[in-house]
Amino acid sequence: MVQLKVPWLELEHDLKWRDELSDIKVVNKITQEQLEVVEKWSIWEKEISTFPWSYDEMETCYFLEGDVVVTPKGGEPVTMGKGDLVTFPAGMSCTWQINKPVRKHFIFGSTL
Repeated sequence: MVQLKVPWLELEHDLKWRDELSDIKVVNKITQEQLEVVEKWSIWEKEISTFPWSYDEMETCYFLEGDVVVTPKGGEPVTMGKGDLVTFPAGMSCTWQINKPVRKHFIFGSTL
C-alpha cells in the first residue's frame, strides 16, 4: 500500500509496477474546505480536441466543466469531468480526448 499525499488530501492506493507512470487518480467528491483551496489555483480552458500530452511534474486539477477521456501510453482510458479531482503522475505520457469543452483549476507539483 502506497500513500499519495497532496497537501490537503491523502489517499491510499495499491500501485502496480507496470502502471506506476499511468496511474491517474480520480476523486469524485471533495469537501467544501478542499474546494476553497482549489478555487485559489489557476484556471485552464480548452475546446473540443484531441492531443498528446506529457507530464514533467505531477498535476492535480479540479474540473469545473467538461467531459474528457485521457489514455495513458500503454494504459487504459480514464474518463473524467465536472466535479472530479484528478491527479496525473510526473513522467506520464498520454492522449487527451476532450468531448465537451474543459474548464479546470490546476496546480503542478505537490505544494499549493
